[in-house]
Amino acid sequence: MAAPVTPPRGMRDFLPNEKAVREHALGTIRRSFAAHGFDEIETPVMEDSARLHSGLGGDNEKLGFAVLKRGLSPVEIAAAAESGDLLSLADLGLRFDLTVPLARFYASHRAELPAVFRSIQIAPVWRAERPQKGRYRQFIQCDIDIIGEAGPLAEIELISATTAALDALGLTGCSVRINDRRILASLLGHWNVAPELAERALITIDKLDKIGVAGVVTELGGLGIDTEGIAETLAGMPGLGWDAAAPAWLDLAAYSDLRALRDALPATRLVFDPTLVRGMGYYTGTIFEIAHPELGYSLGGGGRYDGMIGRFLGTDVPACGFSIGFERIVDLLGVTGAADPDAVVLIHEKDADPAALVALKTALVATGLRVRLERRTKNVKALLDRAAAAGYGRYAFVTSETRAPSSLEFRPLGDSADRH
Repeated sequence: MAAPVTPPRGMRDFLPNEKAVREHALGTIRRSFAAHGFDEIETPVMEDSARLHSGLGGDNEKLGFAVLKRGLSPVEIAAAAESGDLLSLADLGLRFDLTVPLARFYASHRAELPAVFRSIQIAPVWRAERPQKGRYRQFIQCDIDIIGEAGPLAEIELISATTAALDALGLTGCSVRINDRRILASLLGHWNVAPELAERALITIDKLDKIGVAGVVTELGGLGIDTEGIAETLAGMPGLGWDAAAPAWLDLAAYSDLRALRDALPATRLVFDPTLVRGMGYYTGTIFEIAHPELGYSLGGGGRYDGMIGRFLGTDVPACGFSIGFERIVDLLGVTGAADPDAVVLIHEKDADPAALVALKTALVATGLRVRLERRTKNVKALLDRAAAAGYGRYAFVTSETRAPSSLEFRPLGDSADRH
């Protein structure tokens, strides 16, 4: 039996036309972020295992891929298996997000960075997910973060830059759902949720759109929380917009800050959603997610995480970030790209002189064109269709008399005339 030739589960190969669309999207995002004053950095794909499992990554820590120490002895392996602490066998791990590496990066290079540092990170990350549509074990994250800005300017810049990138990609109709962890804390306090149950309660509230009010109430009750009045509170939340009367559980200071953000971003559709949680426990203030009218899941999100970098430095540093869900966005864009008129195909006969072909190609490349040589086949239409799918915009036939670029007769790909 032949060995499997598919990629590992949850990981993918990309055909040339798919790769071209991905690179176009990445380039558009990079240019948009850079135009808003962010600078790109790069961090290693691996970090120390202890750092990746220090509580900074929330639930994602459970999904990390560990890298075994070199030279482990059978005794060490048996001892770890007996104790159940298999993670003790690892000293490194693949990064599961870009936020933990950024915190480490900032702590390492703070003296070389500006007082307010605006970073771009666009790179692959790895999680031991259960693969499904839009969720992979290896995927690209596109993050922007602002470190050192404690005021609302950070949130305003991040939301502006992110929505500008989405506009540049041609994704219309997006909105930004927004909330504040202080509002969630006030809500739990109104329900008399014990502090030790707070994070588990928030995880349950985060499932509201999946399991409904009754499901949330049942699950909260299973945690030992008194659920009297919770159903009524949750049922009234969808109607709580920017101008509704403030309920008793609402943290008015946090709500006022959110309204100020809305007023500072008149071109962005900000939707106040008091049920928005964002699962990461390190968020300390504003949280937000990108919503699209055609999708039941977010296209990215982020928030303020003022306590994370202090874990490395010993002193708190304000920080806020926004991450675009690149894989989901590419799925929305599809794999068809616009034909590039500066990408041309030269179709030659089987017995064409290689030296002459390369000389012709080199001359065209020198003029700024992208050039592909293709041997003529019986089915020229199929050949040209493949070239068009790869983004090539024009083609020409090379004959035995062709010696100079000026003698080539280029036609647009898609032109069915003279495909002989």
